[in-house]
Amino acid sequence: MRKVTVPLGDRSYIIHVGTGLLARLGRECSGLGLGNRCAVITDQNVDRLYRKEAIQSLESAGIRADVISISPGETAKSLKSVQACYDRLAAMRLERGSFILALGGGVVGDLAGFLAATYLRGVGFVQVPTTLLAQVDSSVGGKVGVNLKAGKNLVGAFYQPRLVLCDLDTLDSLPLREHRAGLAEVIKYGIIYDAALFRRLERDLDKLLKKEKAALGNVIARCCAIKSEVVGQDEKEGGLRAILNFGHTIGHALEAISAYGKHLHGEAISIGQVAAARLSRELSGLPPSEELRVERLFARAGLPTGIHLSQLQRTRLFEAMQLDKKVSDGEVKFVLAERIGRVRYGLGVPSDRIHAVLDSLSA
Repeated sequence: MRKVTVPLGDRSYIIHVGTGLLARLGRECSGLGLGNRCAVITDQNVDRLYRKEAIQSLESAGIRADVISISPGETAKSLKSVQACYDRLAAMRLERGSFILALGGGVVGDLAGFLAATYLRGVGFVQVPTTLLAQVDSSVGGKVGVNLKAGKNLVGAFYQPRLVLCDLDTLDSLPLREHRAGLAEVIKYGIIYDAALFRRLERDLDKLLKKEKAALGNVIARCCAIKSEVVGQDEKEGGLRAILNFGHTIGHALEAISAYGKHLHGEAISIGQVAAARLSRELSGLPPSEELRVERLFARAGLPTGIHLSQLQRTRLFEAMQLDKKVSDGEVKFVLAERIGRVRYGLGVPSDRIHAVLDSLSA
């Protein structure tokens, strides 16, 4: 088992990465003194697969667990779902000394974290991510929230978990499309922070696609370590943490205009990262050879690298980008790469260059 610490003073916590970890869940929660009551937030797919093992582990440690199972998919990450869960938590009589546990992917984690941050003005929170994307990204760093029709994650908070437990065995049941989508966030870490990781992904991509545990464990731990280093320096996105949004400006807008249904998050940010790489070649000096390496790696991972938008869709895309949290003084800000492993953030990009890149993506 690998352990990564997120360094936040008295709110520091450990990310556990390994196999067979669901069986340790109860002991880990009990060891942190989180209380003897919890609400497990999951979705209907994960409920069917891992509810029994998780509940048995919690109950064996003397923790009573009640389950709230939501519909799977991004559309469940809404204020309507939040209200329904609040009502269930109240009916359970969950107390401030209890905790909320997220068992599932990024949608479950974001929703459960928002509930934990706001119910009774804050209760303990544990992340048990069961998708690759959640294990390397959304479960770490304390960003929690829900979507509005206007845009993704426009309502939320910074609320750190007390524990993150990444059981690699849960990835065995992950559909290939979801697994590929998770690789989009993995590739991102190489682009923004670690050229050696990017080279490892080029070398070991076939092993990762086959879900080989040793390769996955090493890569997931490294991605978590990168995010931990960034979050430890900038918890609330006042500066450096913005680099984690590489490809997300266009990617989040694509999700919003498709009503969070057509593209998985990883697919949308794959397109967004290819667009950002092309903008980087023009505006921040990314060598053409490295731009090509970026596009080739996404393509090898089976992720989309282009998209055709009608004029109406493009107009809506620009409107969605204007609602992005990274907009400042009405200007959309981008993260652009100078080379693989090094990026700059907070860069304004002229709209004509964005249009030109979108033209190239539909070619």
